[in-house]
Amino acid sequence: MKVAALVGSIRKDSYNMKLTNSIQERYKDRLEINIVPIRDIAHYDQDIEHEAPVSVQRFKDELSDADAFLVVTPEFNHSIPGVLKNALDWLSRGNREMAGKPTFIAGASMGVLGTVRAQMQLRQILNAPGMGASVLPGNEILIGSVHNKINEQGQLTDEDTIEFIDGVIDQFVLFTEAALIKS
Repeated sequence: MKVAALVGSIRKDSYNMKLTNSIQERYKDRLEINIVPIRDIAHYDQDIEHEAPVSVQRFKDELSDADAFLVVTPEFNHSIPGVLKNALDWLSRGNREMAGKPTFIAGASMGVLGTVRAQMQLRQILNAPGMGASVLPGNEILIGSVHNKINEQGQLTDEDTIEFIDGVIDQFVLFTEAALIKS
């Protein structure tokens, strides 16, 4: 199953990228996760949406054969980062690459609440009519105090967190398989 991953943090030592890399590695026998960069996508502008810049076309092309999506977000000021919102705005136009596609969300932060506020907002965005993603219900991956759960190599080490993510992945695989059968 091909999963396109969008990571909302573009920082070099991003915990959210480390989380995504850990998920990609741990579940490689079940999910073919392709992390699609969002750093260089042109700013969304309705005036150019029908003749999107090359950076946007390249981004959308990388998502075209995805069966499903993983969206990983940090929390900036109780919200998702602008770079992620920009990518999602582009995806709500034209081919609407995420429409109807199984999607699950995750996020990590050094705070105790993980990315709970950002994920609530992200769910709202993904469920908007222009997006229409089919978001896995009730299985958020919210990792608080992430700096205590990842080793120096960037791998998740907290067994309770890993066990929880195992369960979410199980649910997501079932959710996606059911969606693929229907389509």
